[in-house]
Amino acid sequence: MTKKELVFLGPPASGKGTQTSKLSQYLKFPHVDTGSLLRRAMTEKTPDGLTAQGYIEKGQLVPIEIVASIIKSRLQEEDCANGFILDGFPRSIEQAEMLEGMLKEIDADKEVGFKVVYFDIDQQLLLDRIIYRRSCSKCGRIYNLLSLKPQKEGVCDDCGEELIQRKDDTEETAKARFNTYFEQTAPLIKFYEEKGSLRKIDANGEVDEVWERLLSEVN
Repeated sequence: MTKKELVFLGPPASGKGTQTSKLSQYLKFPHVDTGSLLRRAMTEKTPDGLTAQGYIEKGQLVPIEIVASIIKSRLQEEDCANGFILDGFPRSIEQAEMLEGMLKEIDADKEVGFKVVYFDIDQQLLLDRIIYRRSCSKCGRIYNLLSLKPQKEGVCDDCGEELIQRKDDTEETAKARFNTYFEQTAPLIKFYEEKGSLRKIDANGEVDEVWERLLSEVN
């Protein structure tokens, strides 16, 4: 059986999170999210987690070597034996090379199918998704005032709590985040294209349309 290793790349609000959740359930593979991993490592007080916490408490960035070590430990866990979906790493060529090295070690003597899926989407659509995004203050469910409205204005369908707008969900902040993302990601896209492992999917459209495109690339 070929092990499936998937790396997801995509700008903020590209729908990557929604599709990752669906695909994780469909393939029965774990979704390995770097942010969640860091929080778990700190909660469990692992050596790497304690080191990371020390940096965070000082308001400093966690060194990438610590992040990579936490990711490597996670990818060696039993539920990743047949495959995984990695989200949030790598974010640079240096990190991509780190990932390549750790997978070479983890996957020694295994047959592996490695793919990097890039969610390609129109920037104006991204802006609309962010500017009109609202989330439940209690359960976190996401809505959009243009495309995914709640049944009752300002109220979550699931738990009846108030919907809120994040402080950074403004056009100015969103544009700055996109510019940073595209600057960082462009070299990474080229890196994986040259290796023949990049798969671009059109992330414009409804959730189900994007899902079908994603399935055709990962199956």
